[in-house]
Amino acid sequence: MTKILIAEDDNTLRAMISAILELSGFEVFSYPNGRLALNAFPTIAPDLIVSDIGMPGLDGFGLLEGVRQYSSGSVVPFVFLSAHSEQEDINSARRMGVDDFIFKPFEPDDLIDAVNTRIERRRMAELFDTHQAHLQTITLLANIIEARDLYTRGHVERVRELALELGRGLGWSLSAVSVLEYGALLHDIGKIAIPESVLNKPALLTPEEHEIIQSHTLAGARIIEGVSHLRDARPYILYHHERWDGSGYPEGLKGEAIPLEGRLLAIVDVYDALTSDRPYHRRITHRDAISFLRIEAGHHFDPEMVELFCELREAALRI
Repeated sequence: MTKILIAEDDNTLRAMISAILELSGFEVFSYPNGRLALNAFPTIAPDLIVSDIGMPGLDGFGLLEGVRQYSSGSVVPFVFLSAHSEQEDINSARRMGVDDFIFKPFEPDDLIDAVNTRIERRRMAELFDTHQAHLQTITLLANIIEARDLYTRGHVERVRELALELGRGLGWSLSAVSVLEYGALLHDIGKIAIPESVLNKPALLTPEEHEIIQSHTLAGARIIEGVSHLRDARPYILYHHERWDGSGYPEGLKGEAIPLEGRLLAIVDVYDALTSDRPYHRRITHRDAISFLRIEAGHHFDPEMVELFCELREAALRI
């Protein structure tokens, strides 16, 4: 539950603010001055602070300054309750890094809107920071794996960009697109278990070698299974070689039984393979690759998803 710390010396107003927030599903901790609120801060570890400016003992400025001294307090949203006449106080608060103001008198909706907005902004900032940290590690790992394959240099990064283009075109949420980025970068992670003699063989593969190559989907899914922040990317790794008509691998899934993640990545993976030089074929033009995808709609690919991808590619390339 989201925790809100309140500092307000007016008993009636403090009780009203607490009631409004509690009815909205927040866990509230309220104190009559800044000193008590600051003392409680390390134990409560609130997600947001709402504070009056003028209070006895320790005012709102002192509370804000004290909270910002904690490493954990540097990112906690801080909202001041203020009268419109306190312009000098407002300017000082802005210089100290206050996040928002609620001007007295206020309606309950004003308070809820300000709190929800700041909580959501903090959540999105944390999501971005976490995503970027994971992304650096994942990109490094993907580059190490790709370096083993002489014929697919740059493939992972190109697939990432194409996958993001399609995911956004489909209107996927920010969190879904974040997982998509992980999945696109790691879709071939299972190739780390494939012998380089098979992975880089310039001649046609034997049936046995084909089976070894195909095992990279299962191997990749096993590799990330125990990594909590990567587990949601598993469908990209496991199902990107399934086909709409059921002729793919590893499970031979058909149509909508194939997870959306696998359907999306199958399209961008094949598109990049077609437009890149490989030991078994020379690259073809983007126009020809788009024509091939359309021909394979309903056979290899999800027909609706592949049509959107082709439209996006045509717009990007102005074909």
